[in-house]
Amino acid sequence: MSDWERLVSLIEFSTVYYTTQLVRCALFSFVLIWLVMLLRRFFSKHTFLRGLLWLSFLVIPFLGRLKMFYENEAVLRMTWRITQRTMTCLWADRIYMAGVFVSAVCIFRKRLRLGRAAAGMETVSFYGLSVRVTDMKVTPFTFGLLKPEIVIPRIILDSYGRDELRILVQHEQTHIRLGHLWIGFAWEILRCLLWVNPFLAVFQKQFRSDLEDICDRVCIQRTGSTAYEYGLLLLKTIRLLQAGPDGTPSAAAYAGEREFADMKRRISKIAGFRPYKKRLCKGMTAAAVFTVSAMLLTVHAHSYARSIVSRDILVGNDDGKPEVISADTGKLAQMISYDDRYVYVQREAFERFLEENNAEGEIWIVFGGFYKLPGLAGVSEACIYEKHSKDRIVQIPYESIMDHWYLDLLKLL
Repeated sequence: MSDWERLVSLIEFSTVYYTTQLVRCALFSFVLIWLVMLLRRFFSKHTFLRGLLWLSFLVIPFLGRLKMFYENEAVLRMTWRITQRTMTCLWADRIYMAGVFVSAVCIFRKRLRLGRAAAGMETVSFYGLSVRVTDMKVTPFTFGLLKPEIVIPRIILDSYGRDELRILVQHEQTHIRLGHLWIGFAWEILRCLLWVNPFLAVFQKQFRSDLEDICDRVCIQRTGSTAYEYGLLLLKTIRLLQAGPDGTPSAAAYAGEREFADMKRRISKIAGFRPYKKRLCKGMTAAAVFTVSAMLLTVHAHSYARSIVSRDILVGNDDGKPEVISADTGKLAQMISYDDRYVYVQREAFERFLEENNAEGEIWIVFGGFYKLPGLAGVSEACIYEKHSKDRIVQIPYESIMDHWYLDLLKLL
């Protein structure tokens, strides 16, 4: 097999391997999204708890290699048909991965367009902070991950006083400090990987609304302004931008420019603002992070590794037609052992075993190697057994196939 053929084979295997895992993750995401929406209603008056619920989705992408898909009988019965399809239907796997690619292009192309648009905007200094200014009628928003930038429309810059502008800028800075830009980025990646779950897109509005509500509460308390003043500022923004968001960049993070009706909901939340205890909120956040971390460690402990060392032994023969004689590792291990250079066969017992199974022609022994998931992409060593040796223990040298870039990449996937 040429290197090009190996590369094509690796790509096809990757398609099967990751589709098998992602489809399982998608199944979990259907359950989790409805559970989160149910709990949101239960915690409707607890802004921070509602926002923390979304952190549970960080666990979803790591559930595809759980051992229970193969070792739990109930789960095996429920999911085996889907697993069998993803492992055998390459065309279905190609469609799934194409969906991931198309979703990624559609979502992240908007981010790139926004970045290019912002690159040509005027930059002004405000309280020692560089802020981008746009002529478009949008609410202030923040974009970027490593170097976040705040964008303010010129109409607001010209119409608002310094104290009002300070509150608006601090609101966007709060999004940055709370890590909302990274959380939103992770959500978009999740939507790409699990595009078959449409509810991740349907309930994205609730996800962003919860982050916005948290930001409003934190900003009100940090700036020292009253909820009344903060709400008036939002109403003033609506009046300035009531002509509509024509030309608005569709990827503006946390801008709210596409849904001015959401301002009404935000204002009602702001009107009910009560000062919160910072220590309590920090404690809840720490507890949520600890819980998610514990869940991730538990998932890791109950999942298969990236590559699993195989101890299986298989014997077959080729008498014009290849045929497996036995794959009973327990029985074969009593007659066959191996190390990094040789295979050791107990001659008398093994040849008696061959006679009992009417094995003729070329006898081959397959052993060791590794596999990615049970029943998926096994790679093994092999050697040929020659009869009529006089030694009690037949020592068969073999050249390992494991030292190859193709298999190294396969292990890393």
